[in-house]
Amino acid sequence: MSTTRICVIGAGFAGQQIAREISQKEIFGRVVAFLDDDPKKIGTSIAGIPVLGPIAQAAPLLEKTPADEALIAIPSASRETLRGLYQTLREARFLRIRILPTASQIVGDEAHVIQTREIDPQDLLGRTPVNINLREALSYLRGRRVLITGAGGSIGSELARQLLFGGAERLYLLGHGENSIYEIDAELRLLQSEGVGESATIVPIIGELTDRKYMHFLLGRLKADVIFHAAAYKHVPLMEENPVASIQNNVFGTRNLLEAAQQNGVSRVVLISTDKAVDPTCVYGASKSLAEEIMLSGTGPCSSLVVRFGNVLASRGSILPLFRRQIETGGPVTITDPRATRFFMTIPEAVSLVLKTGGVGTPGALHVLDMGDPINIRDLAEQLIRFYGYEPDRDIPIREIGLRPGEKLTESLFAPHEIPRGEPLERIHRIEGRISLVPDLQELLEMLEPVCFFDQTRPSEYRNRWRLRRILREIFPDLQQAPHEPQY
Repeated sequence: MSTTRICVIGAGFAGQQIAREISQKEIFGRVVAFLDDDPKKIGTSIAGIPVLGPIAQAAPLLEKTPADEALIAIPSASRETLRGLYQTLREARFLRIRILPTASQIVGDEAHVIQTREIDPQDLLGRTPVNINLREALSYLRGRRVLITGAGGSIGSELARQLLFGGAERLYLLGHGENSIYEIDAELRLLQSEGVGESATIVPIIGELTDRKYMHFLLGRLKADVIFHAAAYKHVPLMEENPVASIQNNVFGTRNLLEAAQQNGVSRVVLISTDKAVDPTCVYGASKSLAEEIMLSGTGPCSSLVVRFGNVLASRGSILPLFRRQIETGGPVTITDPRATRFFMTIPEAVSLVLKTGGVGTPGALHVLDMGDPINIRDLAEQLIRFYGYEPDRDIPIREIGLRPGEKLTESLFAPHEIPRGEPLERIHRIEGRISLVPDLQELLEMLEPVCFFDQTRPSEYRNRWRLRRILREIFPDLQQAPHEPQY
Protein backbone atom coordinates (compact mmCIF):
# COMPACT_ATOMS: atom_id res chain seq x y z
CA MET A 1 0.00 0.00 0.00
CA SER A 2 1.40 3.38 -1.02
CA THR A 3 1.57 6.24 1.46
CA THR A 4 1.48 8.91 -1.29
CA ARG A 5 -0.98 11.70 -0.51
CA ILE A 6 -2.82 12.74 -3.66
CA CYS A 7 -4.75 15.94 -4.35
CA VAL A 8 -7.16 15.59 -7.29
CA ILE A 9 -7.58 18.85 -9.21
CA GLY A 10 -11.19 18.93 -10.38
CA ALA A 11 -14.09 17.46 -8.43
CA GLY A 12 -16.16 16.71 -11.52
CA PHE A 13 -17.06 13.36 -13.03
CA ALA A 14 -13.53 12.42 -14.13
CA GLY A 15 -12.00 13.47 -10.82
CA GLN A 16 -14.53 11.49 -8.81
CA GLN A 17 -13.99 8.45 -11.03
CA ILE A 18 -10.24 8.62 -10.50
CA ALA A 19 -10.63 9.10 -6.73
CA ARG A 20 -12.87 6.02 -6.48
CA GLU A 21 -10.37 3.88 -8.37
CA ILE A 22 -7.49 5.08 -6.21
CA SER A 23 -9.42 4.26 -3.01
CA GLN A 24 -10.29 0.79 -4.33
CA LYS A 25 -6.75 -0.17 -5.33
CA GLU A 26 -4.73 1.60 -2.63
CA ILE A 27 -1.46 0.87 -4.43
CA PHE A 28 -1.43 4.40 -5.85
CA GLY A 29 -1.79 6.09 -2.46
CA ARG A 30 -4.81 7.90 -1.05
CA VAL A 31 -6.73 10.98 -2.09
CA VAL A 32 -6.61 13.55 0.72
CA ALA A 33 -8.48 16.37 -1.02
CA PHE A 34 -10.13 17.69 -4.14
CA LEU A 35 -9.28 21.18 -5.40
CA ASP A 36 -12.03 22.92 -7.38
CA ASP A 37 -13.30 26.37 -8.33
CA ASP A 38 -17.02 25.56 -8.13
CA PRO A 39 -18.43 27.52 -5.13
CA LYS A 40 -21.21 24.92 -4.79
CA LYS A 41 -18.64 22.19 -4.19
CA ILE A 42 -16.08 24.09 -2.09
CA GLY A 43 -16.52 23.25 1.59
CA THR A 44 -18.40 20.02 0.90
CA SER A 45 -17.02 16.49 0.80
CA ILE A 46 -17.31 13.72 -1.78
CA ALA A 47 -17.08 10.14 -0.51
CA GLY A 48 -15.50 11.55 2.64
CA ILE A 49 -12.87 13.56 0.74
CA PRO A 50 -12.96 17.33 1.38
CA VAL A 51 -13.37 19.72 -1.55
CA LEU A 52 -11.07 22.72 -1.12
CA GLY A 53 -10.88 25.85 -3.20
CA PRO A 54 -10.45 27.98 -5.09
CA ILE A 55 -7.57 26.36 -6.94
CA ALA A 56 -5.56 29.61 -7.01
CA GLN A 57 -5.28 29.32 -3.22
CA ALA A 58 -3.73 25.85 -3.40
CA ALA A 59 -0.56 26.68 -1.47
CA PRO A 60 -2.18 28.05 1.74
CA LEU A 61 -5.07 25.56 1.58
CA LEU A 62 -2.73 22.58 1.46
CA GLU A 63 -0.74 23.73 4.47
CA LYS A 64 -3.51 22.21 6.60
CA THR A 65 -4.05 19.24 4.25
CA PRO A 66 -0.59 18.35 2.93
CA ALA A 67 -0.31 16.39 -0.31
CA ASP A 68 2.66 14.96 -2.23
CA GLU A 69 1.13 14.66 -5.69
CA ALA A 70 -1.33 16.65 -7.79
CA LEU A 71 -3.47 14.85 -10.35
CA ILE A 72 -5.22 17.16 -12.83
CA ALA A 73 -8.58 15.57 -13.75
CA ILE A 74 -10.12 18.26 -15.94
CA PRO A 75 -10.11 16.71 -19.45
CA SER A 76 -11.88 19.72 -21.02
CA ALA A 77 -9.39 22.31 -19.68
CA SER A 78 -8.04 24.74 -22.25
CA ARG A 79 -4.32 25.31 -22.80
CA GLU A 80 -4.62 28.67 -21.02
CA THR A 81 -6.29 27.01 -18.01
CA LEU A 82 -3.66 24.29 -17.86
CA ARG A 83 -0.82 26.81 -17.98
CA GLY A 84 -2.33 28.66 -15.03
CA LEU A 85 -2.93 25.41 -13.15
CA TYR A 86 0.61 24.25 -13.71
CA GLN A 87 2.07 27.49 -12.38
CA THR A 88 -0.21 27.36 -9.31
CA LEU A 89 0.70 23.74 -8.58
CA ARG A 90 4.40 24.43 -8.97
CA GLU A 91 4.12 27.26 -6.46
CA ALA A 92 2.36 24.81 -4.11
CA ARG A 93 5.53 22.65 -4.37
CA PHE A 94 3.99 19.33 -5.29
CA LEU A 95 6.60 16.62 -5.74
CA ARG A 96 4.79 15.28 -8.78
CA ILE A 97 2.11 16.60 -11.18
CA ARG A 98 0.11 14.17 -13.30
CA ILE A 99 -2.66 14.73 -15.82
CA LEU A 100 -5.51 12.86 -17.48
CA PRO A 101 -5.76 12.78 -21.28
CA THR A 102 -7.86 15.30 -23.17
CA ALA A 103 -11.63 15.01 -23.29
CA SER A 104 -11.49 13.40 -26.74
CA GLN A 105 -9.77 10.41 -25.15
CA ILE A 106 -12.12 10.06 -22.18
CA VAL A 107 -14.91 7.94 -23.60
CA GLY A 108 -18.11 7.69 -21.55
CA ASP A 109 -17.16 6.83 -17.98
CA GLU A 110 -13.74 5.48 -18.90
CA ALA A 111 -11.42 7.72 -16.89
CA HIS A 112 -8.77 5.42 -15.42
CA VAL A 113 -5.69 5.97 -13.29
CA ILE A 114 -3.61 4.02 -15.79
CA GLN A 115 -4.32 6.73 -18.37
CA THR A 116 -2.68 9.42 -16.24
CA ARG A 117 0.89 10.50 -16.92
CA GLU A 118 3.40 13.12 -15.91
CA ILE A 119 2.44 16.55 -17.20
CA ASP A 120 4.42 17.35 -20.33
CA PRO A 121 5.27 20.57 -22.19
CA GLN A 122 2.95 19.52 -25.03
CA ASP A 123 0.05 19.80 -22.56
CA LEU A 124 0.73 23.51 -22.16
CA LEU A 125 2.02 24.65 -25.55
CA GLY A 126 0.05 25.61 -28.62
CA ARG A 127 -3.70 25.89 -28.98
CA THR A 128 -6.47 24.02 -27.19
CA PRO A 129 -7.12 20.73 -29.06
CA VAL A 130 -10.52 20.15 -30.62
CA ASN A 131 -12.67 17.72 -28.64
CA ILE A 132 -13.94 14.80 -30.69
CA ASN A 133 -16.50 12.21 -29.66
CA LEU A 134 -14.11 9.33 -30.18
CA ARG A 135 -16.63 6.53 -29.91
CA GLU A 136 -18.86 8.19 -32.50
CA ALA A 137 -15.92 9.04 -34.78
CA LEU A 138 -14.75 5.42 -34.74
CA SER A 139 -18.15 3.82 -35.33
CA TYR A 140 -17.17 2.95 -38.92
CA LEU A 141 -14.50 0.60 -37.56
CA ARG A 142 -16.74 -1.43 -35.25
CA GLY A 143 -16.40 -5.15 -35.86
CA ARG A 144 -13.73 -4.64 -38.52
CA ARG A 145 -10.07 -5.57 -38.83
CA VAL A 146 -7.71 -2.59 -38.73
CA LEU A 147 -4.03 -2.56 -39.70
CA ILE A 148 -1.63 0.19 -38.59
CA THR A 149 1.71 0.44 -40.37
CA GLY A 150 4.49 2.05 -38.36
CA ALA A 151 2.52 1.09 -35.25
CA GLY A 152 5.51 1.55 -32.97
CA GLY A 153 6.11 5.19 -33.97
CA SER A 154 4.69 8.33 -32.39
CA ILE A 155 1.65 8.59 -34.67
CA GLY A 156 1.16 4.84 -35.12
CA SER A 157 1.20 4.08 -31.40
CA GLU A 158 -1.31 6.85 -30.65
CA LEU A 159 -3.53 5.50 -33.44
CA ALA A 160 -3.41 2.14 -31.68
CA ARG A 161 -4.30 3.64 -28.27
CA GLN A 162 -7.29 5.54 -29.61
CA LEU A 163 -8.45 2.61 -31.73
CA LEU A 164 -8.96 0.64 -28.51
CA PHE A 165 -12.24 2.56 -28.22
CA GLY A 166 -13.43 1.75 -31.75
CA GLY A 167 -14.81 -1.73 -31.19
CA ALA A 168 -12.58 -3.20 -33.89
CA GLU A 169 -12.47 -6.98 -34.06
CA ARG A 170 -8.69 -6.98 -34.49
CA LEU A 171 -5.87 -4.47 -34.33
CA TYR A 172 -2.84 -5.44 -36.40
CA LEU A 173 0.34 -3.62 -35.30
CA LEU A 174 2.86 -3.71 -38.15
CA GLY A 175 6.39 -2.35 -37.88
CA HIS A 176 9.99 -3.21 -38.63
CA GLY A 177 11.38 -2.37 -35.19
CA GLU A 178 10.81 -5.21 -32.76
CA ASN A 179 11.37 -3.09 -29.64
CA SER A 180 8.81 -0.43 -30.53
CA ILE A 181 6.20 -3.01 -31.56
CA TYR A 182 6.84 -4.95 -28.36
CA GLU A 183 6.31 -1.79 -26.30
CA ILE A 184 3.01 -0.70 -27.88
CA ASP A 185 1.71 -4.29 -27.85
CA ALA A 186 2.47 -4.57 -24.12
CA GLU A 187 0.98 -1.14 -23.41
CA LEU A 188 -2.30 -1.92 -25.18
CA ARG A 189 -2.68 -5.21 -23.35
CA LEU A 190 -2.07 -3.48 -20.02
CA LEU A 191 -4.64 -0.79 -20.85
CA GLN A 192 -7.18 -3.46 -21.73
CA SER A 193 -6.48 -5.35 -18.50
CA GLU A 194 -7.27 -2.14 -16.56
CA GLY A 195 -10.62 -1.68 -18.31
CA VAL A 196 -9.57 0.89 -20.93
CA GLY A 197 -11.20 0.52 -24.32
CA GLU A 198 -12.78 -2.60 -25.75
CA SER A 199 -11.76 -6.19 -26.28
CA ALA A 200 -10.11 -6.10 -29.69
CA THR A 201 -7.68 -8.90 -30.44
CA ILE A 202 -4.21 -7.36 -30.71
CA VAL A 203 -1.79 -8.90 -33.21
CA PRO A 204 1.84 -7.63 -33.36
CA ILE A 205 3.59 -8.14 -36.72
CA ILE A 206 7.23 -7.56 -37.69
CA GLY A 207 7.81 -6.96 -41.38
CA GLU A 208 9.06 -4.67 -44.14
CA LEU A 209 6.81 -2.70 -46.45
CA THR A 210 9.55 -2.80 -49.07
CA ASP A 211 9.18 -6.60 -49.34
CA ARG A 212 6.57 -6.64 -52.11
CA LYS A 213 5.84 -10.37 -52.06
CA TYR A 214 5.53 -10.40 -48.29
CA MET A 215 3.03 -7.53 -48.33
CA HIS A 216 0.79 -9.44 -50.74
CA PHE A 217 1.14 -12.59 -48.64
CA LEU A 218 0.45 -10.71 -45.41
CA LEU A 219 -2.67 -8.85 -46.54
CA GLY A 220 -3.97 -12.02 -48.11
CA ARG A 221 -3.77 -13.67 -44.70
CA LEU A 222 -4.92 -10.81 -42.46
CA LYS A 223 -8.13 -9.92 -44.32
CA ALA A 224 -7.81 -6.34 -43.06
CA ASP A 225 -10.71 -4.00 -43.77
CA VAL A 226 -9.03 -0.62 -43.10
CA ILE A 227 -5.36 0.41 -43.10
CA PHE A 228 -3.81 3.47 -41.50
CA HIS A 229 -0.43 3.94 -43.18
CA ALA A 230 1.79 5.82 -40.71
CA ALA A 231 5.11 4.10 -41.49
CA ALA A 232 7.78 6.40 -42.94
CA TYR A 233 11.36 7.52 -42.60
CA LYS A 234 10.82 11.16 -41.67
CA HIS A 235 13.84 13.00 -40.25
CA VAL A 236 14.87 15.61 -42.81
CA PRO A 237 18.66 15.92 -42.25
CA LEU A 238 19.02 12.17 -41.72
CA MET A 239 17.16 11.42 -44.94
CA GLU A 240 19.37 13.92 -46.80
CA GLU A 241 22.25 11.67 -45.72
CA ASN A 242 20.29 8.54 -46.73
CA PRO A 243 18.19 9.63 -49.72
CA VAL A 244 17.85 6.22 -51.36
CA ALA A 245 16.49 4.70 -48.15
CA SER A 246 13.92 7.50 -47.97
CA ILE A 247 12.59 6.77 -51.47
CA GLN A 248 12.80 3.02 -51.02
CA ASN A 249 10.78 3.01 -47.80
CA ASN A 250 8.36 5.90 -48.26
CA VAL A 251 7.62 5.54 -51.98
CA PHE A 252 7.94 1.86 -52.77
CA GLY A 253 6.64 0.81 -49.35
CA THR A 254 3.50 2.84 -50.06
CA ARG A 255 3.17 1.37 -53.55
CA ASN A 256 3.54 -2.19 -52.24
CA LEU A 257 0.99 -1.59 -49.49
CA LEU A 258 -1.62 -0.06 -51.79
CA GLU A 259 -1.21 -2.73 -54.48
CA ALA A 260 -1.58 -5.49 -51.88
CA ALA A 261 -4.59 -3.73 -50.36
CA GLN A 262 -6.29 -3.41 -53.76
CA GLN A 263 -5.81 -7.10 -54.52
CA ASN A 264 -6.83 -8.45 -51.11
CA GLY A 265 -10.18 -6.87 -50.33
CA VAL A 266 -9.13 -3.91 -48.16
CA SER A 267 -11.93 -1.33 -48.29
CA ARG A 268 -9.98 1.78 -47.26
CA VAL A 269 -6.36 2.94 -46.90
CA VAL A 270 -5.51 6.23 -45.17
CA LEU A 271 -2.04 7.70 -45.77
CA ILE A 272 -0.51 9.99 -43.16
CA SER A 273 1.32 12.78 -45.02
CA THR A 274 3.23 15.94 -44.14
CA ASP A 275 3.47 19.63 -45.01
CA LYS A 276 6.99 18.89 -46.26
CA ALA A 277 5.36 17.27 -49.30
CA VAL A 278 4.38 20.78 -50.48
CA ASP A 279 6.95 22.18 -52.96
CA PRO A 280 9.61 19.91 -51.45
CA THR A 281 13.21 21.01 -51.05
CA CYS A 282 14.34 17.78 -49.34
CA VAL A 283 14.29 14.13 -50.37
CA TYR A 284 11.96 13.27 -47.49
CA GLY A 285 9.43 15.83 -48.72
CA ALA A 286 9.77 14.50 -52.27
CA SER A 287 9.21 10.95 -51.03
CA LYS A 288 5.99 11.94 -49.25
CA SER A 289 4.76 13.94 -52.25
CA LEU A 290 5.23 10.83 -54.40
CA ALA A 291 3.50 8.72 -51.74
CA GLU A 292 0.53 11.11 -52.02
CA GLU A 293 0.58 10.68 -55.81
CA ILE A 294 0.56 6.90 -55.46
CA MET A 295 -2.27 6.90 -52.97
CA LEU A 296 -4.47 9.33 -54.91
CA SER A 297 -3.90 7.51 -58.20
CA GLY A 298 -5.31 4.30 -56.79
CA THR A 299 -8.18 2.66 -58.65
CA GLY A 300 -10.53 -0.20 -57.94
CA PRO A 301 -12.79 -1.08 -55.00
CA CYS A 302 -10.23 -0.01 -52.38
CA SER A 303 -10.80 3.63 -51.37
CA SER A 304 -7.59 5.53 -50.66
CA LEU A 305 -7.27 8.98 -49.18
CA VAL A 306 -4.53 11.21 -47.79
CA VAL A 307 -4.42 13.24 -44.56
CA ARG A 308 -1.69 15.90 -44.53
CA PHE A 309 -0.59 17.90 -41.50
CA GLY A 310 2.45 19.63 -40.03
CA ASN A 311 4.69 18.84 -37.08
CA VAL A 312 3.42 17.08 -33.98
CA LEU A 313 4.66 18.06 -30.55
CA ALA A 314 6.84 15.54 -28.70
CA SER A 315 7.16 12.96 -31.48
CA ARG A 316 10.34 10.90 -31.43
CA GLY A 317 13.22 12.78 -32.98
CA SER A 318 11.27 16.03 -33.13
CA ILE A 319 12.34 19.40 -31.82
CA LEU A 320 10.63 19.20 -28.41
CA PRO A 321 12.51 16.13 -27.09
CA LEU A 322 15.74 17.64 -28.46
CA PHE A 323 15.14 20.91 -26.61
CA ARG A 324 14.31 18.95 -23.45
CA ARG A 325 17.58 17.01 -23.55
CA GLN A 326 19.52 20.21 -24.15
CA ILE A 327 17.83 21.93 -21.18
CA GLU A 328 18.50 18.94 -18.91
CA THR A 329 22.22 19.22 -19.69
CA GLY A 330 22.32 22.96 -19.04
CA GLY A 331 22.08 24.12 -22.66
CA PRO A 332 22.61 25.63 -25.02
CA VAL A 333 19.28 25.12 -26.73
CA THR A 334 19.99 25.19 -30.45
CA ILE A 335 17.61 26.71 -33.00
CA THR A 336 18.15 26.83 -36.75
CA ASP A 337 17.08 30.43 -37.36
CA PRO A 338 15.22 32.97 -35.18
CA ARG A 339 12.81 33.58 -38.07
CA ALA A 340 11.98 29.89 -38.57
CA THR A 341 8.36 28.85 -38.00
CA ARG A 342 6.54 25.54 -38.03
CA PHE A 343 2.97 24.28 -37.71
CA PHE A 344 2.45 22.25 -34.54
CA MET A 345 -0.32 20.07 -33.16
CA THR A 346 -0.38 17.58 -30.30
CA ILE A 347 -0.14 13.92 -31.27
CA PRO A 348 -3.51 12.96 -29.71
CA GLU A 349 -5.35 15.76 -31.53
CA ALA A 350 -3.74 14.96 -34.88
CA VAL A 351 -4.58 11.27 -34.51
CA SER A 352 -8.19 11.96 -33.47
CA LEU A 353 -8.64 14.05 -36.60
CA VAL A 354 -6.96 11.42 -38.78
CA LEU A 355 -9.32 8.75 -37.42
CA LYS A 356 -12.34 10.95 -38.00
CA THR A 357 -11.20 11.77 -41.54
CA GLY A 358 -10.81 8.06 -42.22
CA GLY A 359 -14.54 7.66 -41.66
CA VAL A 360 -16.01 10.82 -43.17
CA GLY A 361 -13.35 11.88 -45.68
CA THR A 362 -13.83 11.75 -49.42
CA PRO A 363 -12.33 8.64 -51.10
CA GLY A 364 -9.58 9.52 -53.56
CA ALA A 365 -9.12 12.99 -52.07
CA LEU A 366 -6.42 14.90 -50.23
CA HIS A 367 -7.40 16.24 -46.81
CA VAL A 368 -5.43 18.77 -44.77
CA LEU A 369 -5.78 19.34 -41.04
CA ASP A 370 -6.24 22.91 -39.85
CA MET A 371 -3.05 23.51 -37.84
CA GLY A 372 -3.82 27.07 -36.80
CA ASP A 373 -1.08 29.67 -37.01
CA PRO A 374 2.59 28.68 -37.37
CA ILE A 375 4.71 28.91 -34.22
CA ASN A 376 8.07 30.69 -34.09
CA ILE A 377 10.77 28.17 -33.13
CA ARG A 378 12.62 30.61 -30.86
CA ASP A 379 9.37 31.39 -29.01
CA LEU A 380 8.82 27.65 -28.57
CA ALA A 381 12.34 27.24 -27.14
CA GLU A 382 11.77 30.09 -24.68
CA GLN A 383 8.43 28.64 -23.52
CA LEU A 384 10.01 25.24 -22.95
CA ILE A 385 12.90 26.68 -20.98
CA ARG A 386 10.43 28.48 -18.71
CA PHE A 387 8.38 25.28 -18.32
CA TYR A 388 11.41 23.74 -16.62
CA GLY A 389 11.81 26.74 -14.33
CA TYR A 390 14.65 28.57 -16.06
CA GLU A 391 14.99 31.93 -17.77
CA PRO A 392 16.02 31.96 -21.46
CA ASP A 393 19.49 33.40 -22.17
CA ARG A 394 20.09 33.98 -18.46
CA ASP A 395 20.01 30.39 -17.15
CA ILE A 396 19.88 28.49 -20.43
CA PRO A 397 21.50 30.05 -23.53
CA ILE A 398 19.87 29.84 -26.96
CA ARG A 399 22.26 29.42 -29.90
CA GLU A 400 21.52 29.76 -33.63
CA ILE A 401 23.08 27.07 -35.81
CA GLY A 402 21.56 27.82 -39.24
CA LEU A 403 19.22 25.73 -41.36
CA ARG A 404 20.30 22.13 -41.83
CA PRO A 405 20.33 20.34 -45.21
CA GLY A 406 16.87 20.08 -46.72
CA GLU A 407 15.19 22.45 -44.24
CA LYS A 408 13.03 25.46 -45.08
CA LEU A 409 12.61 28.67 -43.14
CA THR A 410 8.82 28.27 -43.25
CA GLU A 411 6.45 25.49 -44.27
CA SER A 412 3.13 25.58 -46.10
CA LEU A 413 0.20 23.20 -45.77
CA PHE A 414 -1.11 23.92 -49.27
CA ALA A 415 0.45 24.20 -52.72
CA PRO A 416 -0.59 27.34 -54.67
CA HIS A 417 -3.06 25.42 -56.82
CA GLU A 418 -4.65 23.57 -53.89
CA ILE A 419 -7.91 25.09 -52.66
CA PRO A 420 -9.03 24.13 -49.14
CA ARG A 421 -12.75 23.57 -48.80
CA GLY A 422 -14.42 23.38 -45.43
CA GLU A 423 -16.48 20.30 -44.69
CA PRO A 424 -18.95 19.83 -41.84
CA LEU A 425 -15.97 18.69 -39.78
CA GLU A 426 -13.92 20.73 -37.37
CA ARG A 427 -10.35 21.47 -38.47
CA ILE A 428 -10.41 19.23 -41.56
CA HIS A 429 -10.20 20.61 -45.12
CA ARG A 430 -10.80 18.72 -48.36
CA ILE A 431 -8.55 19.92 -51.17
CA GLU A 432 -9.89 20.92 -54.58
CA GLY A 433 -7.91 21.98 -57.64
CA ARG A 434 -5.09 19.56 -56.95
CA ILE A 435 -2.76 19.08 -59.95
CA SER A 436 -0.65 15.95 -60.35
CA LEU A 437 3.03 16.81 -60.52
CA VAL A 438 3.98 13.54 -62.20
CA PRO A 439 3.18 13.18 -65.93
CA ASP A 440 3.58 9.39 -65.83
CA LEU A 441 3.77 7.88 -62.35
CA GLN A 442 4.48 4.35 -63.54
CA GLU A 443 7.36 5.54 -65.72
CA LEU A 444 8.83 7.50 -62.81
CA LEU A 445 8.66 4.47 -60.50
CA GLU A 446 10.37 2.34 -63.15
CA MET A 447 13.20 4.90 -63.28
CA LEU A 448 13.57 4.96 -59.49
CA GLU A 449 13.29 1.22 -58.92
CA PRO A 450 16.82 0.14 -60.04
CA VAL A 451 18.26 2.84 -57.75
CA CYS A 452 16.46 1.31 -54.76
CA PHE A 453 16.49 -2.40 -55.68
CA PHE A 454 19.36 -4.18 -57.40
CA ASP A 455 18.80 -4.89 -61.11
CA GLN A 456 21.58 -6.97 -62.66
CA THR A 457 20.95 -5.33 -66.03
CA ARG A 458 21.58 -1.84 -64.56
CA PRO A 459 24.06 -2.40 -61.71
CA SER A 460 25.57 1.09 -61.83
CA GLU A 461 22.25 2.67 -60.82
CA TYR A 462 21.91 0.71 -57.57
CA ARG A 463 22.16 3.12 -54.57
CA ASN A 464 23.38 5.84 -56.93
CA ARG A 465 22.54 9.10 -55.15
CA TRP A 466 23.44 11.32 -58.09
CA ARG A 467 21.10 9.36 -60.35
CA LEU A 468 18.35 9.56 -57.71
CA ARG A 469 18.57 13.35 -57.38
CA ARG A 470 18.63 13.84 -61.16
CA ILE A 471 15.39 11.88 -61.48
CA LEU A 472 13.72 13.70 -58.59
CA ARG A 473 14.75 17.17 -59.74
CA GLU A 474 12.89 16.59 -63.02
CA ILE A 475 9.71 16.54 -60.93
CA PHE A 476 10.75 18.73 -57.99
CA PRO A 477 13.02 21.52 -59.31
CA ASP A 478 13.32 23.12 -55.84
CA LEU A 479 14.99 20.03 -54.44
CA GLN A 480 18.25 21.14 -52.85
CA GLN A 481 21.55 20.11 -54.35
CA ALA A 482 24.03 18.20 -52.24
CA PRO A 483 27.38 19.50 -53.60
CA HIS A 484 29.64 17.19 -51.58
CA GLU A 485 27.41 14.12 -51.68
CA PRO A 486 29.19 10.90 -52.72
CA GLN A 487 27.78 9.03 -55.69
CA TYR A 488 27.19 5.87 -53.65
